[in-house]
Amino acid sequence: MPLNPDRFLDDLHRLRSFGASGEGKGVVRPAFSAVDIAARRWLASRMEEAGLKTHFDPIGNLFGLGGEKSLLIGSHSDSQPEGGWLDGALGVVAGLEIARAAKETGGPAISVVNFQDEEGRFGILTGSDVWTGSISLAEADMFTDTDGLALGAARSRMAGRAREFLPHDMFTGFIEMHIEQGPGMDVSGDQIGIVSDIVGIREVRIQITGRQNHAGTTPMALRQDAFQALSTFNQRINERFSVVATPATVWTLGHAELSPNASSVVPGLARFSMQWRDGDPARLIYMETILREVAEEVALEKQVTIELGEVGGIEPAAMDTRLKAALREAAEDLAPGKWLDLPSGALHDAANVSRVMPSAMLFVPSIGGISHAFDEDTKETDLVKGLEVLNQAALSL
Repeated sequence: MPLNPDRFLDDLHRLRSFGASGEGKGVVRPAFSAVDIAARRWLASRMEEAGLKTHFDPIGNLFGLGGEKSLLIGSHSDSQPEGGWLDGALGVVAGLEIARAAKETGGPAISVVNFQDEEGRFGILTGSDVWTGSISLAEADMFTDTDGLALGAARSRMAGRAREFLPHDMFTGFIEMHIEQGPGMDVSGDQIGIVSDIVGIREVRIQITGRQNHAGTTPMALRQDAFQALSTFNQRINERFSVVATPATVWTLGHAELSPNASSVVPGLARFSMQWRDGDPARLIYMETILREVAEEVALEKQVTIELGEVGGIEPAAMDTRLKAALREAAEDLAPGKWLDLPSGALHDAANVSRVMPSAMLFVPSIGGISHAFDEDTKETDLVKGLEVLNQAALSL
């Protein structure tokens, strides 16, 4: 049986039912949550029905193996706290359909992977980070989410099915299909994007400690206000980063918490995360230097203590020339004049995997450029076109 677009779309919608938000097509499926584990078990059953050999490794990555030596296709199925239905899930289900069709037609061996914790509940691309050897499992086990839960405790929920880590040389290469997560293709009208490279990222958690005090009786000049320090820090970072940034450089201050977070109390504590992305490793390093300088300045000016956690991140990654050529050829054949080369401003598992095997990425448009939100969506015609291009490229390798 050849590629079956209806079956592909049906599986995508069925996967969406795991953690459905009830708002649009959104999902709430954080890594290692009950619905995440249920979704992975359902995907494993679909892989087995397709004739693939399933394998969970110790970090929770799910593989559907099509042979002893094969091309690997996939992405992730965990979501942001308020996530979209296609982010990651599209690449996993596309890989499943292509591997299934190859089995049915006697085609080449295709395997599927569903990486764990791509969205960063605990780390950054945690599942592929561990599998590719960027960090050890013991190191990853020490990561905690924003509620203080350690990854080691969370992954124990899947311990009964976990086996060994698979060797990288089982696979000839890796291709990840994904939504663009930006407005470029939706505006240009292109159906297919061939990723040239993936940006690097840095992230750090920051704590500002001031002095909690009475909001009515503490003079402004004597306050050690943690929130005011955070506000000054944010303004100063925007000013300093803007001087060294390119149009593609981005940074985000997020997950801010105040304590005691009461209207009549001067905040004594502020916690937040700081993230920055760029395609130039030297610029990423320089931005960290700026961040540390700003932290020292603001701590002195506002009479507070600013503590920086460990800076984590992924280096920029170029995609493989041969795999890109196969994707370009398929795109020109199936979507002539409606495809383009472009960089990825979002981070993906392909960035990690590219360090251990040839890797490439294929994008389809995001309606309105929206992602990491309940109203994330893509036209089904574009989803199917991406599937067809990826399938043709995979069969040509």
